[in-house]
Amino acid sequence: MMLKNRAPQIYCFFLIVALFSCSRRERIDVSHIDVEIRIERFDKALDSLAPGNILQKNQEWLDRYGAFYSDYMRYMLEAGNPLDSGQLASVLERVIATDDFKALKTSVYETYPDLTAQEAGLTDAFKHLKYYFPEISIPRFIAFFSGFAVQTPIGSDYIGIGLDMFLGVDSKFYPALRESIPYYLSRRFTPENIVPRVTESYIREELYPQDELDVTLLQHMVYQGKVLYVMERVMPDVADSLKIGYTGQQWAWANRFERDIWAWFLQENLLYEADYNRIQKYLGEAPFTPELGEQNESAPKLGVFIGW
Repeated sequence: MMLKNRAPQIYCFFLIVALFSCSRRERIDVSHIDVEIRIERFDKALDSLAPGNILQKNQEWLDRYGAFYSDYMRYMLEAGNPLDSGQLASVLERVIATDDFKALKTSVYETYPDLTAQEAGLTDAFKHLKYYFPEISIPRFIAFFSGFAVQTPIGSDYIGIGLDMFLGVDSKFYPALRESIPYYLSRRFTPENIVPRVTESYIREELYPQDELDVTLLQHMVYQGKVLYVMERVMPDVADSLKIGYTGQQWAWANRFERDIWAWFLQENLLYEADYNRIQKYLGEAPFTPELGEQNESAPKLGVFIGW
């Protein structure tokens, strides 16, 4: 009886989705939008750090990088407060002397001698964002590495790009981090993921922050669908599988069984379920969805996919 009473709502929701789906591939001209993204290479600035110049560089970087530098030292590298230069110098002197720091720095520089492709991709994405949201301010984009602490942090006037979290699926570092970063996450730590992940972070944090988590699965789905719809509009040349973070096989599986996923949500009375412990498996990162598919072949985040 409960499902029968809600049928008109579900039908209307399907109709809205169908109407949007018919027009969502329309392309727009953004050539007149005055946006040109340049990524500042703080990761390369770190190469100039030496035991004898830490205090000098500390003040120089405070002036040049502002909030990013303070956040980087305090929360990403966890080296200390830049205003306490004595303590910071002591920590940094030990950090830059380690073999791990040197090896990571070398790998970042070898993988990213330049960021021309990423700058072009972000320029196109943020031109589209500016087209749809003319009032937005374009932040600074600052590349860094911090020992796998954070990927795309957003501060008061910047978006950070943790290049050590985009070294490629075959990076020698990720297998050693399996306990904290499982393979289903690190497989997306690739150069082609920089543009969609940075753009997604901006949309989620600056345009549509999700303030309330204690809501129904359907409300989560609508929110996630809105985020991915904007990603689709502002990154028309980025593969849909990259936008949502699926492998090609997961993308094919989700599209093939879309009706069955909907049927499962209805059969299990999940759409209006607000217990996050019960619905998080359909929203969070995972290698697959345990209850669906055979031999762990199903896609994860099926609530996110259906919401889109």
